[in-house]
Amino acid sequence: MSSETKLQKNLLPRHVRLMALGGAIGTGIFKGTSETISVAGPAVIFSYIFAGLLLLVVMSAIAEMAIALPGMNMKGFIREAFGGKVSYVIGWLYALMWLIVCIIEVIAAGSFLQYWFPSIPLWLLSVACAVFIIGINTLNVKNYGEFEFWFAGLKIVMIIVFIFLGAGILFGIIPSHETHYMQNFTAHQGFFPHGWSGIFSALIIVIFSYGGTELVGLTVTETKNAEQVLPKIIKGVIGRIILFYTLPILIICGLIPWNTISQQSSPFVQVLATAGFNSGAHVMNFILITAVLSAANSGIYGSTRMLHSLATEGEAPQVFSYVSKKGVPVYSLLFAAVILIGGSLIAYISPDQIFSYLMAIPGFTVSILWIAICLAEIKLRKTYERKPNFLVWGYPYIPLITAIILSISFIAFMLSAQNRLSAIVSIGIVFVLTIASMFQKKHRE
Repeated sequence: MSSETKLQKNLLPRHVRLMALGGAIGTGIFKGTSETISVAGPAVIFSYIFAGLLLLVVMSAIAEMAIALPGMNMKGFIREAFGGKVSYVIGWLYALMWLIVCIIEVIAAGSFLQYWFPSIPLWLLSVACAVFIIGINTLNVKNYGEFEFWFAGLKIVMIIVFIFLGAGILFGIIPSHETHYMQNFTAHQGFFPHGWSGIFSALIIVIFSYGGTELVGLTVTETKNAEQVLPKIIKGVIGRIILFYTLPILIICGLIPWNTISQQSSPFVQVLATAGFNSGAHVMNFILITAVLSAANSGIYGSTRMLHSLATEGEAPQVFSYVSKKGVPVYSLLFAAVILIGGSLIAYISPDQIFSYLMAIPGFTVSILWIAICLAEIKLRKTYERKPNFLVWGYPYIPLITAIILSISFIAFMLSAQNRLSAIVSIGIVFVLTIASMFQKKHRE
């Protein structure tokens, strides 16, 4: 067995760009939008725009630190700023979050497959999807990046097609069996049915939806010329993510009354079926399956790379640091595979409530991570040996305000009765990790 513990620098800029988009465009948009729309109505687009601005600050902080501290990934920045105990807790929390996200994505893929195979149990379809994703992650990192490039590219093309098709139906360019779609924006208690409180309530779910974009903070160690390419990628990705969420939601709320959108299937499929494009609904369902599997693919990458990072710094079992000749962290992947397949079986126990229980936990973790990144940037800027060519604007006020807003959203999530079970589970995980960090041996360089 090779003792090689270094990852390969084989990811190209186009791979990283599509991985950032792929990680963020998954169940959060294709299935989670039904939940956010039910909370805030059509006005939920303001939740997505607001969360996008917060994300822009977070991603800019990652790019700045990556340039100023070359060779470090996202976890390294947090360790440098706050020490080993904090990075231990956040590192493990992030790895576990991605595994939970993967479980959500493969269960979503299973639920979309039930559109065609209603007689097959959800848990069985979910396990099959999990096995498929694990197989992809056994490829070397360059082939993995290439696969994810096309995987993520397909769903982006699909969203663009949906936007043009939906807009054509909405404005009467494409005929359908119904007209007067525009009234859906003002009927049913109007554009702001639950006021600004609904917009804020949807924010934590939206943050989960955008969670995954910060994955570029882990790709630094496997990207060629990361210092040059990251700022360009981040500037382009943020705007695209906001557009890929807000425009489809406007179309969905225009074509279907917001209070009739079902949480059983994707709003995208419902729109096409409602507009009479049943064959289009089948094509859309196929692309939805590839889309959420792409997000699961990114999730396995994120969890295995974080486990590898933890292991190389002595904060996880050393076996997780082993990398095969293909550049695959084999035992990290094996651990992720066990969790993913085991988690898929949760669908056997509670297929109806599984999404509402699981989706809030990643929102909790992403909030903590984004807050930590903003605070790390504020603390570390004074320590840079050389001034990076890319800096977060309005230092220290913009990153500090972002951290405060994220903290308020985080507290509101914790106090919400709807999220009580998820909050208890999340706090329990943090408590266990905090205790474990106290027993952690001091890492020796």
